[in-house]
Amino acid sequence: MACQHVHSAELRAPTPAQSVYREDCTQCFDSIDDPTGLNVCLYCFNGGCCSDRDHARLHQQTSKHPLVLNIKRTRKRAKRDEPPQKISKLAIAAETEEDRYDTTTSVRCYECDADVDKSSGKLPAVVDAVLKANTFARQAEVQAWEQEITPCEHTLCLKQESARQIESQDLGHCSMCELKENLWLCLQCGNLGCGRNQFGGFGGNSHGLKHTELTSHAVAVKLGSLTPDGAADIYCYACNEERTDPELVAHLAHWGINIAEREKTEKSLTEMQIEQNLKWEFSMTTQDGKELKPIFGEGFTGLKNLGNSCYLASVLQCLFSLPAFAARYYHSKEPPPSAQLPAEDLETQLRKVADGILSGRYSYPDTDVVASEDSAYIPHQKGLAPAMLKHLIGRGHEEFSTMRQQDAFELLLHLLKLVTRSPHPSLTQDPVNAFRFVMEQRLQCISCNRVRYRSDEQDNISIPVPVRRKLRVINSDSSDEKPKDEFEPVTLKECLDIFTGAEEVELTCPACNSKAGFTKRSLFKTFPDVLAVNARRFELVNWVPTKLDVPVVVGDDPFTLDAYMSSGQQDGEDPLPEEAAADPASRFSPNQAALEQLEAMGFPRVRCEKALHATGNTDADTAMNWLFAHMEDPDIDAPLQITASGSGGGGGGGVDAESVEMMAAMGIGAPQARKALKETGGDVNRAVDWVFSHPDDQGDFEDDDDDAAAAAAAASSTTASEGASRAGNSDLPAKFRLQSIVCHKGASIHAGHYVAFIRKHIPDESGEAWVLFNDEKVVKAVDVEEMKKFAYVYFFRRL
Repeated sequence: MACQHVHSAELRAPTPAQSVYREDCTQCFDSIDDPTGLNVCLYCFNGGCCSDRDHARLHQQTSKHPLVLNIKRTRKRAKRDEPPQKISKLAIAAETEEDRYDTTTSVRCYECDADVDKSSGKLPAVVDAVLKANTFARQAEVQAWEQEITPCEHTLCLKQESARQIESQDLGHCSMCELKENLWLCLQCGNLGCGRNQFGGFGGNSHGLKHTELTSHAVAVKLGSLTPDGAADIYCYACNEERTDPELVAHLAHWGINIAEREKTEKSLTEMQIEQNLKWEFSMTTQDGKELKPIFGEGFTGLKNLGNSCYLASVLQCLFSLPAFAARYYHSKEPPPSAQLPAEDLETQLRKVADGILSGRYSYPDTDVVASEDSAYIPHQKGLAPAMLKHLIGRGHEEFSTMRQQDAFELLLHLLKLVTRSPHPSLTQDPVNAFRFVMEQRLQCISCNRVRYRSDEQDNISIPVPVRRKLRVINSDSSDEKPKDEFEPVTLKECLDIFTGAEEVELTCPACNSKAGFTKRSLFKTFPDVLAVNARRFELVNWVPTKLDVPVVVGDDPFTLDAYMSSGQQDGEDPLPEEAAADPASRFSPNQAALEQLEAMGFPRVRCEKALHATGNTDADTAMNWLFAHMEDPDIDAPLQITASGSGGGGGGGVDAESVEMMAAMGIGAPQARKALKETGGDVNRAVDWVFSHPDDQGDFEDDDDDAAAAAAAASSTTASEGASRAGNSDLPAKFRLQSIVCHKGASIHAGHYVAFIRKHIPDESGEAWVLFNDEKVVKAVDVEEMKKFAYVYFFRRL
């Protein structure tokens, strides 16, 4: 009997807005490349595996959707006998599935328990639409990952000096040296100066920068990058950023240069950045040039790069190597969570990634790549694509929702926050508890010696790295090229000593009214099971944080943090009067990690606190953008003042209805207005700034139930002090050992490449060794000692 479901009214082709999960299962990483293929529901387009786990059948039982399209894909075998062709542009190649795969399809009805003719009923149109629709992965991945370069005030408001014809012979070399390559034309005065020494490009003596320092002329264009269609590298030295110039053709014509006659002769900055990123490939070899042998098995599964997603892969590898995250999310013997939309459920996707990384089910050589007889190439694994988790992590976030490279440490903090906010089923606990501990701050008046202690719960520390440049020997016979800075190594202990050291702060004493200030020192009151440490190696250059390669020496041997334990209030110490705490401003507690990052960039503390308060106390990047936009505010250096009407402070209590109405008159919806007012203490002006800083935040829809929600939150949680007393433990000795690191290569944390090094037991080897996770490639590390010196994030496990 023919299947009657093929005529169902609910059977219709996917709309352009619908996600079609036709590449991998939404509940595990089994995919269309497996022998049994993938079953795509023809009603909601969920993808389910049909192998031993049979998540497709599970979906049918819960959704009652009978028809599925089975898709099996076989990769056309590729032969690897030479290195892959170098990427020449920062975009994903437009290669079709037909170019790479052979695909077969069939339709099955679960209720009829039979295969169905694809040409019957509504199936032809629906099946064709499913196969042609943008898959979820393609919606997430195949967006151009070209860097988003924008104009700035210096390119938009460029005022050129008197026009003149620059003769062709004057465009041949730098005005200060004889270099004939890497030449940059000042668009303001027409001077030609050589650029900086560039990785993968040409040499340079930085005379273009020297010209800017002498004249304050900001905007220059790289002559060798000019193309007839108007593309070019334009750099603003004032912003220290690559920019665009909407009037480039006219600005060049001002100096007698016809861009239509120009021919590109040199690599662009983007192309050189790609080559620099790809140099991590060379770190996959030993000193004698042999490729490192891949490792396979449980806990040795790599993650594909989804386009600038190495920051995410590195953090995920480190987190799921920790017992707390593995115990919370890896349940290979249990069915997946019951979720109506598995791809949109954070619990499901975290368990999917945990299973993918830890089970070893997907950790085997890529059999589709065949090395020639004379090739020493060792096939790596295909790697898993955590596109669904990446989408959930980035949803509603201004930065993590993009395809741009991001700061791995900020991603870690954001992910820990998401995990904590997500529900945790009974008999399980929040794995972020393993990171939590309490820092105790001690304030002492310099004049009357009275003290105050305050405890703050944290899940990380950000330590300053002292910068000591080595003396450079200048060779008179060398060129004018500026030598690269080198730095003296520092120890982890020195960084911790600075982090926990005493400092003076400007405050008025509420007891004696002295303005002499206070000494402030923060020490550990408790210690976590896992200590996450961010090493701040940055220096502010032209108000832009620039990464410095300062080596930090961290050993493999266990060490104790007992010396950094707070002893608490001592007998004989007189406390400061408690009524001082009633000051509304003291209720605002700035995000400590973000505050330290901003201060490390050179911003005054008052400005940092004001920026964090104005932007919802979220992260350093958002606060920094606010600072740049408010540099000229007359009260920018005035101490932060929070009025009584803003007593809701960072997140609790009701909001003033009149303030919501005022913001509504500006075109801001009530939910966004409520959320912004809560986050900024009820200050309307700062709330408006917060809304524009968080355009993707949907706001607070609780409306009149705010008080009830606050009461429920209070009932389900303890006070801050009670919670702080439980975070971590104060047992001594507090012995720690380095467990994993996230390393970064590149001049900026928002570019370059991230990898992870993790201490693990390698199969068939005794003891532990360091393993390198470089996207999908997993190998035994050979240069970890050097990498540890320049790590960006360290994870120390308590023994």
